[in-house]
Amino acid sequence: MCKRAIEPRYGKWTLPAGFFEIGEKVEAGAARETLEEANARVEIVRLFSVYSLPQVGQVYLIFLANLLDLNFCAGHESLDVKLFKPEEIPWDEMAFSAVSFAIKNYIETMKTPTTEVFFGSL
Repeated sequence: MCKRAIEPRYGKWTLPAGFFEIGEKVEAGAARETLEEANARVEIVRLFSVYSLPQVGQVYLIFLANLLDLNFCAGHESLDVKLFKPEEIPWDEMAFSAVSFAIKNYIETMKTPTTEVFFGSL
């Protein structure tokens, strides 16, 4: 997870995420944002969750990915990056509802594996 060094929600925790570039495939954009924010190299596995925010015209696509190595550190948009065990997640310091939604569903799939894509909205 990344502690945000930018607004909105400066100082709050989130997953590496951001806006896609025109012409960019969503998987490539997810990997690029992860590299930019956490200096982490990942291999995208699959789409995990879709979260709609129609009032602001945004859709969050959250992917599962394999971390290729442990050589990660804060990028220019992050104050800190950290891997958390489920019981260590700072729920009260989460930046976005879409990220909390995805992480809670991921923790549940650790108990009962599924290939389901989770859908939510605010």
